[in-house]
Amino acid sequence: MQDVYGAAADPERAAPMRAYMRDRFAFLGIPSTPRRELTREVLRDAPALTESSLCDAALACWALPEREYHYFACDLLRREARRLTPEALPTLRTLITTKPWWDTVDTLAAHTVGPLVAAHPFLVSTMDQWAAPGTDLWLVRTAILHQLRYRRNTDFNRLADYCDSWSAEPDFFIRKAIGWSLREYAKTDPAAVRAFVATHPGLSPLSVREALKNL
Repeated sequence: MQDVYGAAADPERAAPMRAYMRDRFAFLGIPSTPRRELTREVLRDAPALTESSLCDAALACWALPEREYHYFACDLLRREARRLTPEALPTLRTLITTKPWWDTVDTLAAHTVGPLVAAHPFLVSTMDQWAAPGTDLWLVRTAILHQLRYRRNTDFNRLADYCDSWSAEPDFFIRKAIGWSLREYAKTDPAAVRAFVATHPGLSPLSVREALKNL
């Protein structure tokens, strides 16, 4: 994988990509479309991996400095999300809280953690723990966003509780997550979202604007 990605590195592209991420990460300089093509190339003839091997591979990618390897891990876990069991959750927690930023956290939340919780409903108690006061804010964001693709299967009462509990949080990424999660659910039940916003004046203007964006 490193050979394939390394051969496609473009230092001229890497500089603006690094700047866009506020210089938090090194980049090889591979845009998303060709990167996904390279990922398919790497995985085309790869043997099936066990859950343990998937987690080990993701952690190995995370140990590399360039962000594209982290994206590879996210894409791999997303592709194999239906095969994961609750045993993978500690690894996902590590990925979410190590080298965290919205680009990887959001993918893991909606496309890996979300399907895992849907397949194993008892894990909602873990989401409640991640959304509890004093928790790492990236875990909070994950808990808020994990139902992002659930649509009619969304537990709106739980989502509303999370949003209400964190409505006074000044962190931009939490406020954005609240608004985004509500906006997505508004595609299923706009009346419920309108009512929630109307009865929660403590929501930040950012959260309200995002929640009502398409209504």
